[in-house]
Amino acid sequence: MSLSPTEIAALWLSVKAGFLSLALMLPFGIAVAWVLAKSSWRVKSVLNSLVMLPLVLPPVVSGYFLLMLFSKRSPVGYFLDRAFGLEIVFTWKAVVIAISVISFPLVVQSIVLSMQTVHPDMEASARALGAKPFRVFRTITLPLSVRGIVGGSILGFCRGLGEFGATMMLAGNIPGQTQTVSSAIYTYAQVGKDENAFRLVIVLTVVAFVALRFAERLYLKRLPY
Repeated sequence: MSLSPTEIAALWLSVKAGFLSLALMLPFGIAVAWVLAKSSWRVKSVLNSLVMLPLVLPPVVSGYFLLMLFSKRSPVGYFLDRAFGLEIVFTWKAVVIAISVISFPLVVQSIVLSMQTVHPDMEASARALGAKPFRVFRTITLPLSVRGIVGGSILGFCRGLGEFGATMMLAGNIPGQTQTVSSAIYTYAQVGKDENAFRLVIVLTVVAFVALRFAERLYLKRLPY
């Protein structure tokens, strides 16, 4: 079962965009998760609803919002184009942004659950001994939340591999440029190339499975307890 150059390009873009989206959203995900899990901010429920919104909205709706945000007709898109010559819509960068937005809730949710299991007495003891808030976070909360960070990263990566709706809206489906595995499968199914579609389905499933197994083994090796 050999892949065509176009299919290889789609697979490579999906994997590359998945890793780039993790690098982009993980720092923000950890920060937002800490606010949701540990802060006493009264309106943090509003923040939680905003973070989780892409999880319940149809991906095409999220993609449409992103398209309106980064279009050159919007203030943000116009500024990026004028100030930095940065074009987002219908480029590989749009794939990364779409994947990041759709995967972000899964990453945050996993980290929040992990941070909530860190016993408050441990953090309170560190503060009582004179540790500053950031040091408490760096030396206690963050290390004890590694399980959630690893789990959330894997969920985000695998969700990114299968993202379709938002990516199609913001990045389009340009072979060799913005076509991901999911959009390639859709294209093949539309034109009746079932063998090609099935081949990519198998490849995508295997890649996702291997990623999950690799992360699980690495995680268990580092965290035997």
